[in-house]
Amino acid sequence: MRLIVALVLVLGSHTVSGFTAVELADRNVAAKGGIGKLHAIQSLRLTGRMLVGGDTTRLHTVMLVRRPQSIRYEAELQGLTQVQAFDGTQGWQIDPFEGRKDPEKLSADDAKGLAEDAADFDGVLVDYRAKGYTVDYLGTEDVDGTAAYKLRVTRRNGDITTVYLDPDYFLEIRIVNRRIQHGVPSETVTDYGDYERVNGVYFPFAQSSGIRGSSDRQKVQYDKAEANVVTDDAPFHLPAATIRATEGK
Repeated sequence: MRLIVALVLVLGSHTVSGFTAVELADRNVAAKGGIGKLHAIQSLRLTGRMLVGGDTTRLHTVMLVRRPQSIRYEAELQGLTQVQAFDGTQGWQIDPFEGRKDPEKLSADDAKGLAEDAADFDGVLVDYRAKGYTVDYLGTEDVDGTAAYKLRVTRRNGDITTVYLDPDYFLEIRIVNRRIQHGVPSETVTDYGDYERVNGVYFPFAQSSGIRGSSDRQKVQYDKAEANVVTDDAPFHLPAATIRATEGK
């Protein structure tokens, strides 16, 4: 009986697939191009189009990201440009579609998603130990007909990201982010596809995301990628004029 229990404990540290959480994370990093090539990309600009409103509205979109934790999203329609950005400390936005044409600071809660996107732009499993995340393997789960490997990533703040890896290529096909914002939990589901190589690293050029349970999806298709092109801090920082106006109040 003791032998059977010991055997169960040993097998329990792996999975029925034969992988551990660590091994799956390592395979994900290797599939993307390896840690050396990932670290060599210090900044990235992705340009493409966004479809919203049941694919009825098309916007030009740009994502700009730079290590260690700066990011900027732009969405342009009919001469109006919406901006959301995080400079490593402060999040801010310009939302002309809601009648707000001046930059405004975001609360820490509202900027949480931006901060996490910036830290994990090359993948939540990349350098997960250095980020202070823990990873657990939860078995496999069907994702649109694919028996994907399911990993739970727990962040230092308690937020949870569930990662689904393709069983053949070990790249993300779905990510579910569960965040507590303003004391309320919310889950965003993002599906990934159309992986393209940028400076030796595979990034998903197609994304479709939405709140769990909602039929409203935001789709993004990138068609251009540029690595290591960003050297200036300005795109990520709240404009100086806004800072002075805020401090003068």
